[in-house]
Amino acid sequence: MAKKKSQKQTAAGAASDDAAAVRKRDGTAKPLKALKPAAGVPLYVAARDAILAAIDDGTYALGSRIPSTAELSKQLDVSLVTGHRALQELVAAGVLRRSQGRGTFVDQRYREKIGNLAQTRIGLVFHAEASLADHYHGHLLEGVRQASHKLHVDVMLLRYGEDVRNECAGFLYVNLLPGDLESGAGRANRSKPTVVVGADCDEPDVATVDTDNRDLAARAVEHFVELGHKRIGFVGDKGGASNSRHRWEGFAAAVEQAGLEVDARHVFASSGWRLGPEGIAELSARLASPGRPTAIFACGYYFALDVYNAAQAAGLTVPDDLSVVGVDDPPSAEFLSPSLTTLRQPLTKLGYESVKLLVARINGKKTKARETMRADFVERNSTTAVE
Repeated sequence: MAKKKSQKQTAAGAASDDAAAVRKRDGTAKPLKALKPAAGVPLYVAARDAILAAIDDGTYALGSRIPSTAELSKQLDVSLVTGHRALQELVAAGVLRRSQGRGTFVDQRYREKIGNLAQTRIGLVFHAEASLADHYHGHLLEGVRQASHKLHVDVMLLRYGEDVRNECAGFLYVNLLPGDLESGAGRANRSKPTVVVGADCDEPDVATVDTDNRDLAARAVEHFVELGHKRIGFVGDKGGASNSRHRWEGFAAAVEQAGLEVDARHVFASSGWRLGPEGIAELSARLASPGRPTAIFACGYYFALDVYNAAQAAGLTVPDDLSVVGVDDPPSAEFLSPSLTTLRQPLTKLGYESVKLLVARINGKKTKARETMRADFVERNSTTAVE
């Protein structure tokens, strides 16, 4: 038979519990373990995540004061600069709050803030080079907005691709670049449903929504062939983002299928989304030389503008001397001189369907792993038959 605790033992136990509570409240909880550097993960991110984990497991209670920057840096075995940045990240995320002259505290409302948000919130991730002001990203974002309104979900635009407060139930990556999901930020999000829109991805647990870019390029080539062109050039990025790579593959395959050859002299590759002054000068020189291409597939709208500029500098007229087909159809495409023949991607629909797909996966539904859409061919005045 178990012995009853004496009043003295009970009092001692209560005192011990009170002491633990005081330690948590006053930031004197058990010290954190020293960090071990991990490849690809910045040290301040690892420090930030260690502090956040200590908050989530109750080491630092809601409303409690956490140790000073110097003390935390010592415990984690990082520099003061690293420790300071880690804390700044958590303050910016609303996990911590600073009080002048008193210290840094765990926000009392931290749990209330995340509450049930994870059931209705998705994280939206753009890569560092993206501009929401351009036609491509702007229309994708409009589709995301329409779907989020229809499906009653919140969208959080994430910095560095990370959800510091664990508010998101899933993640939507826009126009993913190679290595984005393998980065520290990408790995941090991979435990939840993930969809990539505007790019392809080889990860088996990641769904994708994109235009059929091989088909898009092939249709441009087929149009040129129907018009009698035999020297067809390519301007664009061959090996960066997956959509650029697939357009090159579709172009090359269609040229060969037509019984023609891909002439390396007619291929002008760029590592970005424009040729730049040097690239335009090189293209212009080629267009002014014998055996020049009579038609060019520009695998982006700004590449098409570069082709127009190069043709003008070479003394050629579009389309009489050079036919051009581009990709995407912003309002200005119709008002170029001549108006641009182009492949119009269903950008708004891509954004909309990507949110639908992500929400379905968050809710545990079985979905397609890959969803592709066909671009619309818009014929205007920048192409003509070879005489």
